[in-house]
Amino acid sequence: MNGFDVSQAEVPLSEIQRGGPPRDGIPALTDPEFVPPDQVPWLEDEDRVLGVHRNGVAKAYPLGIMNYHEVVNDLFAGEPIAVTYCPLCFSGLAFTAEEPDGNRLMLGVSGLLYNSAVLLYDQRSESLWSQIAAKAISGPRRGETLETVPLANTTWEAWRNEHPGTVVLSRNTDYSRNYDRDPYAEYAEDEALMFPVRFRTHGEHPKTRVLGVEIDGQARAYPLPGFADSGQHRLEHELAGESITVLIDSDGQTGRVLNEQGEEIPSLISFWFAWFAFHPETDWYEPGG
Repeated sequence: MNGFDVSQAEVPLSEIQRGGPPRDGIPALTDPEFVPPDQVPWLEDEDRVLGVHRNGVAKAYPLGIMNYHEVVNDLFAGEPIAVTYCPLCFSGLAFTAEEPDGNRLMLGVSGLLYNSAVLLYDQRSESLWSQIAAKAISGPRRGETLETVPLANTTWEAWRNEHPGTVVLSRNTDYSRNYDRDPYAEYAEDEALMFPVRFRTHGEHPKTRVLGVEIDGQARAYPLPGFADSGQHRLEHELAGESITVLIDSDGQTGRVLNEQGEEIPSLISFWFAWFAFHPETDWYEPGG
């Protein structure tokens, strides 16, 4: 399927879908150009970016660019990090990108989907990796997992204010794309899904943006829009017996989760349907409740 051997996949073959573009039809970027904030006049305060701060380096990846590439194989002070985005799920995740033997893990876009979410592939083994599950579902590395690193899915204004020394992914990508056009704008607003998912939600709008966190197999979703008027922006909760602090910004645009030591732990901002598809036993926290 798209040139990948899925005969021994961990998921039913009927649930792996062709997304339309062929393998690498959505081209990943590798070691792209970055520019300082004063060189991105096209980036508005309210525009969304993925932000990663690692090894003393802060970088912003505008969704207007990520919509067309989905993967950036990058370096943070020499450490390989893969920054990924699935527009169908509004899900951004970053992974440490080093092979077990120390070589750099290079990811690409397979053109395949599972649960309406992108399946990545690594160029060396050609295993398929579920972005949201951070796990290989087929190929020689089937069953292996990727280590996630904290990533912010936030507005440009919020990221720039928190990280004034950030650099920004340049539009000079060597690809001819209209980065001003969001091909997913209408999709993000309506209730229809383009591809099937194993578990469907009912009641809430499937594309409500949620902050999801999972600890030891227990998951919880925090619907971001509900926090805009709730007055709740810091929650002290327990999940899987662990104390966590959930921080939501004042306008319900983004959030993050800290452990008991005050360290940020992996979480995911995505559409509700996508979180539920991979975490069907998830709790739902109602703001103000």
